[in-house]
Amino acid sequence: PVYIFLTAVLAGLLHWAHLTNLFENDKHFSHLSSIEKEMAFRTEMGLYYSYFKIFINAPSFLHGLHLIMNDRFSEYPLVINALKRFNLYPEVFLGSLFRIYTGIMDFFGIPTKACWNVNRADGLNPVESCEGMGDAAYFYVSCVFLLNGVMMSLFYIYGTYLSGSRLGGVVTVLCLFFNHGESTRVMWTPPLRESFSYPFFVLQMLLLTRILRRSKLERRSLVALGACNVLFLLPWPFAQFVLLTQVNKSTHRGKNLFIYFSVQASFAICFVMLFGKLELLTSFYISSLVAGWVSVNVCMTLTSLCVSLYFPQAHIGNLIRSKLTNYKDFHTLMYTCAAEFDFIELETLLGYVKTLILPVNIVIVAIISGKVRHIILDFDIAAHLKVWRSLRRERVDSKEDMVYHSLQLVAFAVLAILVMRIKLFLAPLMCLMASLICSRQLFGWIGEHFKSHITVFGILSIMAIQGVANFQSQRGIVGDFSNLPQEQLLEWINANTMPNAVFAGSMPTMASVKLSTGRAVVNHPHYEDTWQKERTKLVYTMYSRKPAKEVKRNLMQLQADYFILEDSWCNRRSRPGCSMPEIWDVEDQENRGKLPLCTLLSIDSRPHFTTMFENKVYKVLKIPKDAK
Repeated sequence: PVYIFLTAVLAGLLHWAHLTNLFENDKHFSHLSSIEKEMAFRTEMGLYYSYFKIFINAPSFLHGLHLIMNDRFSEYPLVINALKRFNLYPEVFLGSLFRIYTGIMDFFGIPTKACWNVNRADGLNPVESCEGMGDAAYFYVSCVFLLNGVMMSLFYIYGTYLSGSRLGGVVTVLCLFFNHGESTRVMWTPPLRESFSYPFFVLQMLLLTRILRRSKLERRSLVALGACNVLFLLPWPFAQFVLLTQVNKSTHRGKNLFIYFSVQASFAICFVMLFGKLELLTSFYISSLVAGWVSVNVCMTLTSLCVSLYFPQAHIGNLIRSKLTNYKDFHTLMYTCAAEFDFIELETLLGYVKTLILPVNIVIVAIISGKVRHIILDFDIAAHLKVWRSLRRERVDSKEDMVYHSLQLVAFAVLAILVMRIKLFLAPLMCLMASLICSRQLFGWIGEHFKSHITVFGILSIMAIQGVANFQSQRGIVGDFSNLPQEQLLEWINANTMPNAVFAGSMPTMASVKLSTGRAVVNHPHYEDTWQKERTKLVYTMYSRKPAKEVKRNLMQLQADYFILEDSWCNRRSRPGCSMPEIWDVEDQENRGKLPLCTLLSIDSRPHFTTMFENKVYKVLKIPKDAK
């Protein structure tokens, strides 16, 4: 146990250092000014981080919590409970830690950050840059990377436990480093919800494996499983769809009932802590839990599907529908035109083959399937001969956790093929399953330990050929973050608009405006809420072919003072049919063939709008006062 613990700590420290190094190399984060650090948190990241900033700058903990729960700046003129809407418990927790840390350090007079002036090229003014845990952005990303370092420690322990060999834990960790770019994106996007949530999913799967493997249920294991479910669900709305793949985990009716009880209890806790968030009740996951109580192990899939009809979650249903049919509308195209929601790339699959992770998993799943089929056949023969007692139930129990992992792998594989983003679940699970090459239970036929170890080292050597190249390629990513056009925009807003000014524009830019200027916005990048989707759709009529008068009326309806126009949103096209005007053509048939409004306004914004600021990327259009 001591050796396993020390090795797990080492794996965690290596991953923490790797993540920190990748993030620093990519952005030169330590030498960025405060506004540059904030701009580096693009789109949803900026939205989430803005609440951390609000919380730590508030006079007190309770005042900061009040500001988050009564947010007047994200969906103007509405007042929303952002803690409920955006799952902001990570920001509240980290904000509390930051306030406690800086308070203690200030009390003892211990400096928490070092600051210096950074000279910039192209005639730009020098900026102050700060490094250290007393810097808000530095503290935030350091905590995220520390949590994900712990996650690697869990993967080592998990691989060791699953395979029954310490070498299995090493295989898991090495495979994760060899396939790191396909296993996580936390080093590029620290504030995303998955960065806080996924480590607890790893722990949850480890606890579930323990429950499935042991013949006797332990109350503390079920409590721990429930706690992990809460910590996984609470920060990330998408977590419920991941847990949906775990429905019907055990072949034991009694085990399933206790597991369902633990899961439902954790779900109820999340529902209360998120102030009765309706999306939790209208998800496919809750319908599956309801179905679980109705029928455990009997027509589970059919029952779950039937109950789902009564608890629909429209945008997920439409997204799945668009993947399997020719159905498309504005909102589904907003998802599917993004690369992360597209089908998995062939290059990704080839990468799995080159690192040998996919072939190894195919062999492992095939062997598990063969062994389970053999056991089922034995039971079938025993049933006819009426000699059930001659076959020990433990023969199934000993394979149950492996069957669960195989089915979980297949579920993630199918989802990853449909939605590339799910590869962030598929790749780590394949790395975990790879630890089973060290399992004597599956590969004992190779021979004694010496022969099996030689075989494992041989497989790792082949994996390392491409794996080391992948690792070096990641380490070779070197950049220096700069976004001068956006910096000019944000500085102009701070200097030339009233503090109560209201902005509309593209979702990523709105997050930056809210974060760095504190101005109210009418739309934001959290594209989940139905009402917010419709608000964003009204804003995005600016990138349609509709008449300027109609678009102006939409912005009047939203009570916006300014619109930030970006030519890139008008012209960019990830693939045919995916430019903003083309997305609008699906629903706006009557204006097809006309020039996009954004193209016309980039030339001359009159008479409906007035250009207040312009650089090579952004154009700020003012909505005349009589339009309000």
